[in-house]
Amino acid sequence: MGVSNRHILTQAPVIGALGRTAFAAFRQKPGQAAAPTTPGPEFRTEIEPLPAALVKDYIRHVGGDPGAYRGIVPAHLFPQWGFPLATRTLEGLPYPLLKVMNGGCRMQVNSQLPLGKKLHVSARLESIDDDGRRVVLQQHVVTGTKEEPNAVVADFFAIVPLPRQKNAGSSTNGSNGSEAKGPKKDKPRVPEDAREIGYWKLPANAGLDFAKLTGDFNPIHWIPAYAKASGFRNVILHGFSTMARTAEGLNRGLFAGSIHSLKRLDVRFTRPLVLPARVGLYVQHNSVFVGDAPGGPAYLVGSFNNGDEQ
Repeated sequence: MGVSNRHILTQAPVIGALGRTAFAAFRQKPGQAAAPTTPGPEFRTEIEPLPAALVKDYIRHVGGDPGAYRGIVPAHLFPQWGFPLATRTLEGLPYPLLKVMNGGCRMQVNSQLPLGKKLHVSARLESIDDDGRRVVLQQHVVTGTKEEPNAVVADFFAIVPLPRQKNAGSSTNGSNGSEAKGPKKDKPRVPEDAREIGYWKLPANAGLDFAKLTGDFNPIHWIPAYAKASGFRNVILHGFSTMARTAEGLNRGLFAGSIHSLKRLDVRFTRPLVLPARVGLYVQHNSVFVGDAPGGPAYLVGSFNNGDEQ
C-alpha cells in the first residue's frame, strides 16, 4: 500500500523552494559571478509542528517503528524542513545548479526533537571546494527548539560537475592542454567480510512515496521517462531515503530497536540505486554499507557511532 496523497498538501514550502531553485538555475549564466566568501550568511526560520500522521507514515516508510517514536520526530527527517532554508544558501552561486547531485550527508544527534513543538532552523553555506572539475557545496543546517537549540546538526554535501574547459592552452607537462590523468578510481564496494544486519525490498514507487512525505519531487525519483532521459534504467531512490533507511536499519539491527543510541551518521551516496531493488544493509566495525552483496557495488558508504564522539 502506497503513501497517502494527502501528505502532499503539507509539502508546499519544500515544493516551492525547490521550484524556485530550479527556475533560478534555468535563468542563471554560470561563471559570470565570483564565488562568495564562506561561511556565508545565516538564514533562520521557525517551523510549525509537523502533522503527527505524516511523521508516523514517514517512520513506517523508512522501516522504523512508530511505537518507538512516541512524542518524537526522527532526526533523519530533517531534509523535509531543512530544504527550503538550505536552498536559500545557494542563491547567486556561479555554478550550473541544474546539474547538482546529492553527494552525502553528516548528521549529529545531540537530543531528540519533540513532536508537537515548533522547530527553530538555521542554515548557511559552510564551504566551497572547487577543483576545476566539480564543486562540492557544504550546507550547514541546525534544527532545535527553544530549550535545545542544537538538537540536530546536519551538513549536506552537494556536488556540481563543471563543464570541461576547451582550448585551455598548453599544460606545464607539454601535453598540448591535456593533463595526464591518474589511474581511474574504483567505485566503493561492500567489503567481503561485512555482516548483513538487514535487507530492503524497494518497489518502483518508493521514490514517489518518499517525495510525498518530504516534498522532494525531483522527477528523476518518480517519473521513469525523465529518469531514462537522464541516463538511468529507471527511477532512482533519493539519497536521503537511503540514509533514513540506514539509520532505522542500525536502530533495529544493532541497537535492539532503541532510537536513542545512534548519535552520528556520516554517509556518501556512491552509486544511483535504481528501482525496484533488493539491497542489504551491512556493517563492519563502525562502518556501514548499502549494497547488493558482500564484494558487490555499494550505493552508500558511511560511518556511525553511538557514543559522544564528535
